[in-house]
Amino acid sequence: MLIELVKVARFPGSPWLADVRTSFGHTAVRWCGDRAAEPGEYHVEWTIDEDIVWGQNAKPAVGIGPGLRTGGHCAVLRGQLSLTEVGAALLDFDGTNILLDLADPLPEDVANTWVELFIEREKVSLYPYVL
Repeated sequence: MLIELVKVARFPGSPWLADVRTSFGHTAVRWCGDRAAEPGEYHVEWTIDEDIVWGQNAKPAVGIGPGLRTGGHCAVLRGQLSLTEVGAALLDFDGTNILLDLADPLPEDVANTWVELFIEREKVSLYPYVL
């Protein structure tokens, strides 16, 4: 996914965080690239390093379409949830799939619906890559 990196900063006791913008929102999450990265556009892979628990950090979305925002110390990602034939969960985040680790099986009726994930910003990571 193409993002705009606004800046990379580190606060005492936290990992390097990237202030990022997309066409559908803005937040700060963990940066796993060059700490001296200049502002600009970067292609990144998103990962979530937290188990998804329906009703706790995953809930039905209040709207449709991709979304990205800050909610307290969390990054809130809105995307369309899908389940694979082997029971894995994917979040379609504006055309980018993020593999999710599930603590428990998801309710059957949430497949192919819009959901919001509320994940601590240090547990959402961006890995830049070059095409």
